Amino acid sequence: MGKKRERIEKKMAKKIKYEKTVIEGVKDMPVKDIASESYFQTVLRRFKRHHLAVASLAVVAVLGGTALLAPVIAPYQPDEIVGTFSGAPCKEFWLGTDQIGRDVFSRLLYAMRISLLVGIMATLISTVVGVALGLLAGYFGGAADMIIMRFTDVVMSFPYILLVLVAAAVFKPGLWNIILILGFVDWPGIARLVRGNVLNLRETNFIKGNIIAGMPVGHILFSEILPNTVAPILVYATSVLALSMLDEAALSFLGLGVQPPAASLGNMLNGAQSLTVLTKQPWLWIPPGLLIVVLVMAINFIGDALRDALDPNSGRA
Repeated sequence: MGKKRERIEKKMAKKIKYEKTVIEGVKDMPVKDIASESYFQTVLRRFKRHHLAVASLAVVAVLGGTALLAPVIAPYQPDEIVGTFSGAPCKEFWLGTDQIGRDVFSRLLYAMRISLLVGIMATLISTVVGVALGLLAGYFGGAADMIIMRFTDVVMSFPYILLVLVAAAVFKPGLWNIILILGFVDWPGIARLVRGNVLNLRETNFIKGNIIAGMPVGHILFSEILPNTVAPILVYATSVLALSMLDEAALSFLGLGVQPPAASLGNMLNGAQSLTVLTKQPWLWIPPGLLIVVLVMAINFIGDALRDALDPNSGRA
């Protein structure tokens, strides 16, 4: 009886020794593989758990690639009059024609380019400005911190949409003006986020060690502190990208954004203000409206997944 029990215990010990640990989202992945994977592999594995975000990334990639190849894919130029006025969809014009006879499908492809360009460029500007000011305020503190943060508070105290509308009305409507307006309005949130992270990192031992060692301020800021704030910056930037695209659409719809004959998703909706168009010509407003919704939702899903994947304190492996 004792020998039988001893054999059972040995088998159980052997099983425990070689048993593979199954982690949520990773089927039969050995513990040693988890321990040896790089940070990028960990982030990628966590991101792939979010199936909706993976699908959203594919959608954004396809739509972005289609917009980039618009000159190749589009059958007509965006401002070329090719058919009857407000023609319904047919074999020649897949999404019909607009009020002056331009192909809606061709304009839609070029409109995506403009809307994505506005979103990406405005996000880059706001991120660069916000990161620079946040680093300076958080690291140096004192008067620099007070001046930068009070200015940030002043900007954030204005209603966001009102500030954008006033700026768009003051400056001449146009593509690059809208990019600059959105870029210089969206930076305060990133600045506050970066400042908060820098204040925490500044008190850590490895930053204090760099200061004691006499390392240059530029090295400490851009080689030690900034890499440790990339994750929250990246997540926040996705929300700024989605918001910038929505703002461009709203401003262009109101006639304060991208101006015709250039096509954007917003000014394509501008022609759908009459009841006749809304009820009898849905091909003029459903495609651009649907694209705005799909792009913004997809970018937000990607941002949510990045937040979970980049979180170093995530309790889920």
